[in-house]
Amino acid sequence: MAIPVETFLLRPDQEGTLQARIQQMVATGILSGRFRHGEKLPSTRALAAHLRVSRITVTLAYTELLANDYLTARGRSGYFVSDNAPSPPRFAAPKETAETDSATRVDWTRALGQRFSGGAGLVKPQDWARYRYPFIYGQTDPTLFDHANWRLCAIQALGTKDFGALTGDYYDQDDPKLIEFIARHTLPRRGILADPPEILMTLGAQNALWLTAQVLLNQRRQAAVENPCYPALRDILTQARCRLAPVAVDAAGMRPDAVPEGTDVIFTTPSHHCPTSVTLPMVRREALLARARQLDALIVEDDYEFETAYLKPAMPALKSLDPDGRVIYVGSFSKSLFPGLRLGYLVGSAAFIREARALRASVLRHPPGHIQRTAAYFLSLGHYDALIRRTARAYTERRAVMAAALARHGLTVAGQSDHGGSSFWIEAPEGIDTEELARDLRADGVLIEPGAPFFSGADTPRNFFRLAYSSIPAARIPDGIALIAKAITERSSA
Repeated sequence: MAIPVETFLLRPDQEGTLQARIQQMVATGILSGRFRHGEKLPSTRALAAHLRVSRITVTLAYTELLANDYLTARGRSGYFVSDNAPSPPRFAAPKETAETDSATRVDWTRALGQRFSGGAGLVKPQDWARYRYPFIYGQTDPTLFDHANWRLCAIQALGTKDFGALTGDYYDQDDPKLIEFIARHTLPRRGILADPPEILMTLGAQNALWLTAQVLLNQRRQAAVENPCYPALRDILTQARCRLAPVAVDAAGMRPDAVPEGTDVIFTTPSHHCPTSVTLPMVRREALLARARQLDALIVEDDYEFETAYLKPAMPALKSLDPDGRVIYVGSFSKSLFPGLRLGYLVGSAAFIREARALRASVLRHPPGHIQRTAAYFLSLGHYDALIRRTARAYTERRAVMAAALARHGLTVAGQSDHGGSSFWIEAPEGIDTEELARDLRADGVLIEPGAPFFSGADTPRNFFRLAYSSIPAARIPDGIALIAKAITERSSA
């Protein structure tokens, strides 16, 4: 039986060369069972005409499928699905019996020991890049990223010399090249000196925070967090079953004198507070260390976005000011490189890192060796620093354009960093629900981040939102801000 040429369609969202996409299209049809053993494929001429591609492209795709035993050629008769091609798995459905009723079926509402879904987390559309005005935080602009050198570093990390890093199981250890670079180059820029046993690689900053919470906290201990704060941090602390003490943030960040008695661990984002972007001034950094010493508490410093200090030099890390060893430092390359990298690190006393390392090993061993070695090459060859400089130039322009547009349309900036950053924290007029505002703006191609998920407590403000400029060209910012201002005005006058 011949397979109709009309069944072959190239999806517009499919990635890769035309040849690779045609190969994948045919292979997917075979693996799914739509194309069966012995069935005849369209001729290369017919398929090329149908797909509007060159005949040689289809011929090359068929040739690869022949080599992989998905297809077989029968002289002048053409191409057929090979008898040796993989077959779709066949599973027999469980038989229904008279005894199979609701009484014997698993009730998953009762069977679950714990629930982790349903929280007020941040939700971003998977297709955010299709929107014309994506003012969302933490996403990569492909026009800024150094694709060529990252690819070269990835290929280098696949070489014979690095075969052990690619295929080996470090168990509870990390790539020594990456650890050495962080110890000798990355941390000293933040004023931090650390030996390799005091550094642990993680699957991003969020994984680092989870490890920290699991090691330091229990039901008898109390954690102080900024309010508002990173929503995933609240979820992490809830899993640790500790007592939670939200500490209000003002225009200068967390107030050290507001950290309550009985606090065991203080979580803070001093370089760029999440989500307001304000930077904790030096006087408060010193006061926070003094308050922690007074309480005999530990501090977990999430130093995300310190690389985006392009207007003023970055403030010293809390860890660099700590003479007692009570600060645990969380760093990440996911924000500065790309979020899908999921590569971060923890810095702390050897005793703490030893426990965090053991916990990590019991859950996931270590971040993939190839990712670690690729990052080590990208950092050590200078590509990372060049990327940061290129990003800083783009962010400087975008920030200025956004600040001017916000002022022109009378939008209230409730939080920003004097050092740089990649976003503004905006306060809409009272009565504006930014969740509803965000839904309305999507129809105009505008994405914003409502602020409610960042807050703790019953009286959560609904009129804040975050506007980021990391993934939108400067030329589009004014029109996007104009649409936001128009939507707010219409809601205010309704």
